[in-house]
Amino acid sequence: MLRTRLLWFAMGFSVSAAAIGHFVWRDLLAERYTLPYQMQQAFDSLEVRVSNLESGSPMNSNPPQVEG
Repeated sequence: MLRTRLLWFAMGFSVSAAAIGHFVWRDLLAERYTLPYQMQQAFDSLEVRVSNLESGSPMNSNPPQVEG
C-alpha cells in the first residue's frame, strides 16, 4: 500500500514538473524570438523615417541666410 502511494506520488510529481518545465521552456522560446522581431520592426520604422527625411530635403544644401 505504501509503495503504491509512493509510486503515484512520484508519477504525479513528475507529470507536474514536466508540465511546469514545458510552460517555462515555451515562455523562454517566445521571449527569445520576440526580442529580435521587435528590434527588426524598430529598425525598419527608423529606416523609413530616415528615408522620408532624405527624400523630402531640398536640392540646395545651403540653407537660406537670415539677415538680422
